[in-house]
Amino acid sequence: MLYKLNKIINMSSIRPFKTLFLLFITIFFLQSCGGKIPGIPGADARKFPADPKERVKKNLEEGRGFTLNETFGNVGKGGVFDFASSNELWRASLDVIDFMPLSSVNYSGGIIITDWYLDENNPNESIKISIRFLTNEIRSDSLDIKVFTRKCLNNTLNCKIIETNKILVMELKKEILKKAALYEKESIAKRRKKRTN
Repeated sequence: MLYKLNKIINMSSIRPFKTLFLLFITIFFLQSCGGKIPGIPGADARKFPADPKERVKKNLEEGRGFTLNETFGNVGKGGVFDFASSNELWRASLDVIDFMPLSSVNYSGGIIITDWYLDENNPNESIKISIRFLTNEIRSDSLDIKVFTRKCLNNTLNCKIIETNKILVMELKKEILKKAALYEKESIAKRRKKRTN
């Protein structure tokens, strides 16, 4: 009996603390809003256009909204992977080495490794390329490219692998950066055209 009475007293003393804590958290979150969110009373109306269409356009330009067409426009079309196609360096790298078979491609890890490529004119020599992305910016130091040459005496026997001279690496890097700059220019033009329509 004494145990039950003690338990009831302890439960009743905890309840007001839970209520006070919940009330405190609610007040804290309401105060943190501070009326700075558009559409909530107390927001500065001078910073937001009166016309709803202009407000929507401004929010979309600032990245604070989305259109239903963008969200549900691809229904029934299968997967669309914009993450890789929107990275100009990635696309340009794949385009430049598209004649070579790929061994490993990892977008999230930022690396492309080709398989050994054998030229028909020189059957005892093959090359392999690895491209590592250090940044997504289109700059000369954003790519770490390595080209390896494998020279074999009897097809695949007695092979020697060496890292190729820097001239081929510089040529690859130059070609990738040139293509990436063109892709970036095209995507900027498409975004501007989409905003004006």
